[in-house]
Amino acid sequence: MLSELWSAISPETVESVFALAMGFAIAGLCATAYCLVCEGFPSFRLLEVGPMATRFAAIPLLMFAAPFIIMRNTLRGHRIEGRRFEVVMVSTVIAGLWSLMSGTVVVLALQTLLNV
Repeated sequence: MLSELWSAISPETVESVFALAMGFAIAGLCATAYCLVCEGFPSFRLLEVGPMATRFAAIPLLMFAAPFIIMRNTLRGHRIEGRRFEVVMVSTVIAGLWSLMSGTVVVLALQTLLNV
């Protein structure tokens, strides 16, 4: 029974699930590293404050840490403000898609590095 289940899963599906997990892991790693260095949580407000060079430097960080930031803000908003389930679900889907895309970039970069 279990072998039939594994044979029914396509390699593309496994790769997508791996990219999704890798995206969330990288997002957590980036956000945690930012917390360690700057003693505060990353936020999308990094694009609004500081000199222009600092704003541009924040773009790569936010590109990869965004799923973590979105989920953190969503769960805090649900707990503190009592946001509706639909809003939480839409935010989760957005964070998941973002994680899938950033995870795909990371997986492709790792494949490129390992094939050299």
